Amino acid sequence: MPSWDERYASVDGHLFGDAPNVFLAAQKSRLPVRGTALAVADGDGRNGVWLAEQGLDVLAVDASSVALDKSRKLAAARGVTQRMHWELADLATWDFGHERFDVIAAIFIQFAGPELRARHFCSMREALKPGGLLLLEGYRPEQLDYGTGGPPDAENMYTEPMLREAFADLHIEHLHSHDAVLHEGRHEGMSALIDLVARKPVR
Repeated sequence: MPSWDERYASVDGHLFGDAPNVFLAAQKSRLPVRGTALAVADGDGRNGVWLAEQGLDVLAVDASSVALDKSRKLAAARGVTQRMHWELADLATWDFGHERFDVIAAIFIQFAGPELRARHFCSMREALKPGGLLLLEGYRPEQLDYGTGGPPDAENMYTEPMLREAFADLHIEHLHSHDAVLHEGRHEGMSALIDLVARKPVR
């Protein structure tokens, strides 16, 4: 399988397009008017840059230097470089921090198998500030029948019971399984999706 650097270098533009993920953009009214946001595995910037355009101070983390270079160019083109910070990191070992972010966006981070996914979910819960917002979208196991994006492994997919259990200590505002047509670069065509909006309780 090509490395992520090779994947992002294989296209002149953006691997998943330069527009934000549809689910993420639909959550605009839930975002705080200011604050800090983490874009997990943000790739070449479509989601992190959009969050910066909404007035948030964004940390975009990814394992590909090629992707982050493209993200910097997109931020410059959109005039939000001053609101963006980038970090090249191996997300298998990266420290998410403690009560650090008002918003965490985790969009199609399904490179993570069950063990790493459990660590990521725990780290995201820990990294949210009280009152902080988690926005997560991924594929359900039925995505394997569509073959329109995502990993080839059912164990990497999400289900509603899995997410309810993983984020039981958060207030789940929205959890929805649905099929929809995506036009997001390499994610193209009918897709089996699951969306989660959850908020960390205020102590």
